[in-house]
Amino acid sequence: MTTTEPAVAAREIAVEAAHAYQEALGERLIGAYLLGSLAYGGYSAAASDIDLALVLTEAGDDVRSAVEATTAALQERSPLHRKLSVFWASLPALREGREDGRFPALDRLQLADDGRVLVGSDVRAEVARPEAAELLLESAGFAIAVLATDEVTAEFTAPKRLLVDKVWFTKAVLFPVRFLYSGTTPTGRAANNDEAIEWYLAQPDAPAASLVRLAQRVRAGHQLEPAEVEPELAAGLVPLYRYYIEAESRRLRETGAPQELVDAFAGWDKRLG
Repeated sequence: MTTTEPAVAAREIAVEAAHAYQEALGERLIGAYLLGSLAYGGYSAAASDIDLALVLTEAGDDVRSAVEATTAALQERSPLHRKLSVFWASLPALREGREDGRFPALDRLQLADDGRVLVGSDVRAEVARPEAAELLLESAGFAIAVLATDEVTAEFTAPKRLLVDKVWFTKAVLFPVRFLYSGTTPTGRAANNDEAIEWYLAQPDAPAASLVRLAQRVRAGHQLEPAEVEPELAAGLVPLYRYYIEAESRRLRETGAPQELVDAFAGWDKRLG
C-alpha cells in the first residue's frame, strides 16, 4: 500500500460529490472546487476532512435545501463519505466578499489561493480576498464559540474525548498553532498544518512543543494511546492555549476589535487559569 492511497480515495469521493451536486443543482452550479489539504497537500487519513466548495448563481432557500439534502445523502454512503465538508455561496456574494450560504472568510481565501476545479467553470479570480482583519475576527470568533465553551474548557483539564478521538485531539492541539501562524503571514493567507507546525516549533518561547509534535505524528497515522497522550495534555494543553490567547488578545486590541470579543478572551484565560 502506498502513502498516496488515502488521498487518492478521498479525491475520488470529492469528484463523486461534485458530480452529485451538479446533478442536484443543474445550471445553478457554476463550479465545484476541491479545498483544504486535498488541494494544497498534507492530507491526513486520520484527521483531515474532504473539503468541497460550491459556487452558485444564487443562494436561496431551495438551493440550501438541495445542497443539504445532497450532502446528507452522500455522507450516508460510507465512513469516508462522512468526512465530506461543503462550503457554498453565490458568485455575486463571493465577488463582494460576503457570505450568503455557508462560506466563511478563511475558506473563501482558500478558494482564491488553492481551489482546484472539479466540475464547471473556474471563477476563482472573481472571488474577493478577505482582509487580514476579517480573518482575525473570524478565527477569534470561532475560538470563542467552539473552543472556549465550558464543556471544552473542562475537557482541557480533565480529558476524556481527547484521549480517544484522533480528529478532536489533533484539531484541539493544532487550531491555536494554525491561528497563531496565520496571524504572522503578510496577507493573512490560510496556513496549512505542516507549515504552521514548523513555524511554531521554531519559536524560542513557544510552550508545549512535545504536545504539538505528538499531534503532528497522530495526524500522520501514529496511534493515539491514552497513556502517552494524557501526560502530554496535562503538561502542555493549557499553556499552549494561554500562549495563543495572549497573542490573539494583543492582535485584537491592536486592530480595534469589538471590546466584547477582547473581554471574551480575557474571561477564557481566567477560566483556563
